[in-house]
Amino acid sequence: MEKQNSTMFILLLNLFIAFLGIGLVIPVTPKIMNELHLSGAAVGYMVSAFALTQLIVSPISGHWADRFGRKKMILIGLLIFSASEFLFGIGKTSQVLFLSRMLGGAGAAFIMPAITAFISDITTLKTRPKAMGYMSAAISTGFIIGPGIGGFLGDISTRLPFFFAAGLGAVAAVLTMIALKEPERSPENEEKAVQEKKLKRIFSPLYFTAFLIIFISSFGLASFESLFSLFVDHKFGFTPKDIAIIITGGAIAGAIVQLSLFGRLTAWLGEIRLIRYSMIFSTALVVMLTFVNSYMSILLVTVTVFIGFDIMRPALTMYLSKIAGMEQGFVGGMNSMFTSIGNVFGPAIGGILFDIDLNYPFYFATAFLTAGIGLTYVWKKKEHTYSTN
Repeated sequence: MEKQNSTMFILLLNLFIAFLGIGLVIPVTPKIMNELHLSGAAVGYMVSAFALTQLIVSPISGHWADRFGRKKMILIGLLIFSASEFLFGIGKTSQVLFLSRMLGGAGAAFIMPAITAFISDITTLKTRPKAMGYMSAAISTGFIIGPGIGGFLGDISTRLPFFFAAGLGAVAAVLTMIALKEPERSPENEEKAVQEKKLKRIFSPLYFTAFLIIFISSFGLASFESLFSLFVDHKFGFTPKDIAIIITGGAIAGAIVQLSLFGRLTAWLGEIRLIRYSMIFSTALVVMLTFVNSYMSILLVTVTVFIGFDIMRPALTMYLSKIAGMEQGFVGGMNSMFTSIGNVFGPAIGGILFDIDLNYPFYFATAFLTAGIGLTYVWKKKEHTYSTN
């Protein structure tokens, strides 16, 4: 038990460091975009470049996590992440920034499926909801501290947060190499799982509806989330510190809910109903973002809008981990892949709409998320049908 706790601590610390690095750069990104005179569409395409690379690499990395081990994939991902942040920090042209984001997408594709599978390996069905809640909270906590540090460092230099993030990624890689031990798994079952990982498994009734929900939620969220910093920068003239405060507030609220309520909500409602209600909650607040016009109202709505998404993500991961059996790496890779599909097209479309009207990405996200809410009711029927066969 002590060994498992120390392993879990290292995994969560790695997630925290990686997402701390990502959060660091958020407040200064609009300033860099303005310096390079990039449009909203260009920013959207840059986010899409990250997601497109993650999309391409995720199925491969999920398979490799099962075949070659979780630790190796996490280590490779952290090193790539570190390199991508450093490259963004020295980048002076849009081409270099695009290359940096593509490397970042590859790093994320290696890290997330491997850590998700690792946690599934060392937990039971009984302890997994709590572990997944901790995993999501580690991500949110990185976002809590990251933007605050990034806003402070950004006042010194707009490039400094990226160099700091690169250093954090390198530290996490060293920690992984020294302290993390590969989990024990059954070779016989692993080989069987590898043989079953065909593309047709994506369309299995067991998985497909969940994957589709992941795509819809990611598509809707990414269409406005990737433009949020530019939205408040253009509409209200928010500074990096203002953006850091808003994003940090949302991350704090999400982490508190995840740590204190996620396990209880999952036990009470089940994953599917929890996902449905979280999506309804967040969709309503996305609409409200287009109507608020004061600093405090924006802060309040933004803090609460991300709570729904912060609950929905681990609930989806929890649901998939329960049904995956020995296909944890495969399911983690597919989770990342369908998230990436949404993240490829959502920011690109959101960026185009942003250049037409600042509010259009939010309206678009609302329409898409509403369709996802409808799908959760169909999902319930399919789950019932499956479970009774």
